[in-house]
Amino acid sequence: MKSDSFETYINHPTWGLLCRVCMFEQNQELFTTLYAQRLFFLVTSEPKGIKFQSIGRAEARMMLENRLRYLRRTGQTQEYDQLQSVFKLTFQ
Repeated sequence: MKSDSFETYINHPTWGLLCRVCMFEQNQELFTTLYAQRLFFLVTSEPKGIKFQSIGRAEARMMLENRLRYLRRTGQTQEYDQLQSVFKLTFQ
């Protein structure tokens, strides 16, 4: 896994390089294919390794919308603003 201050990448065994869209929980993140941003994966870190679960575009969008609502409700404005930008680039 490669990471810098703004972006996190992970290598999927079939689809290649994935880019992190957002983090949901400490061990669960949403990734998308780097270039097309059409395939989405819920990536879970487990003690025995990393688990990739493919999800549809509509489900990924709904998960991001729920995360945005949570961030707004809890007053995490900086993370909300960053995720709002990612949301617009990815889904609009």
